[in-house]
Amino acid sequence: MHESLLNIIQSKVKLSEKDIALCTEYFEPVIFPKNRVIEEEGKIPQYLYFVVSGYLRLFSYNENGDEITTHINCPPGFITSYFNFINQTKANENLECITQCELLRITKNNLDLLTASSEAIKDFSILVFQQSIAYNENRSKELATLTAEQRYLKLIDNYPHIIHNVPLQYIASYLGMNAKSLSRIRKQMIK
Repeated sequence: MHESLLNIIQSKVKLSEKDIALCTEYFEPVIFPKNRVIEEEGKIPQYLYFVVSGYLRLFSYNENGDEITTHINCPPGFITSYFNFINQTKANENLECITQCELLRITKNNLDLLTASSEAIKDFSILVFQQSIAYNENRSKELATLTAEQRYLKLIDNYPHIIHNVPLQYIASYLGMNAKSLSRIRKQMIK
């Protein structure tokens, strides 16, 4: 399971044998079933997850009790409630497995030990967090400037497998619309 993580890291930085051994030691492999909430809002996120396979989402509840999906992670990649994980504060969102997921996870303490022990891993971690910030800025701009149809087209263009693995109500929520609007957009595209 670690091979996927190591390949991604090595595509950005050069790892020594010691770095590889540390990654293998500190990242714990886990498998979770579909629909399992693995980090709950109101609690401090315990882990940063690397998604080997499967789909996860971050979601919270609005004032009406409706679920609002704020992030969907397609493999491979990292996911957690980043701000709360880094600062070890209570999260205002849940992390849920949409499908069965094979994950590697690391605690904040072990991530700190790993980045202190390896300059390459420290550089890679900075890169991951920079990409996360850029992704969130871009997502905010898209929600503000693109039409619902443009957001949907961009999503399926960038992540074509998402449609077959993630329920439409989660995709609609993530795109800032309701499921009926997404169904209408999909029907218009078929015509």
